[in-house]
Amino acid sequence: MAELHRLPATTTDGECVFCAIGSGRAPAAFVHEDEEFVAIADLRPVTTGHLLVLPRAHAADLAALPPSAGARMFTIAQELAAALRRTDLRCEAVNLFLADGEAAGQEIPHVHLHVIPRFPGDGFVLEADWRVRSREELTEVAAQVRAAR
Repeated sequence: MAELHRLPATTTDGECVFCAIGSGRAPAAFVHEDEEFVAIADLRPVTTGHLLVLPRAHAADLAALPPSAGARMFTIAQELAAALRRTDLRCEAVNLFLADGEAAGQEIPHVHLHVIPRFPGDGFVLEADWRVRSREELTEVAAQVRAAR
């Protein structure tokens, strides 16, 4: 699979591109704006109507976002997903997708939540080893996560 051209993470003067959008210093097609968040049409959409919800204040990743802001980000995404279904855009389903860190595919180090309209044959695929795991493995994973909370 060919590597996609990566988006610049900063503006020409070195500012985080999503901070520049959130502050109005960079252009975007806005679908939501409030004091804390903006939502925009994605520049490189998976499908037509693909949106991004991002905080105005810089937070590099999900851990840097206060829990109340994380909840608000998902609430906005839920509202936008419902709005997408009411449009004439092709939207038979919706994926919410958050890439948290470079290894997860996060290209711009400013937390953002994708709201992606879906339909059969749209070309968006997540590949993984989906095999069923043993109860012992699941119990060990759960124990490690509980201990780290």
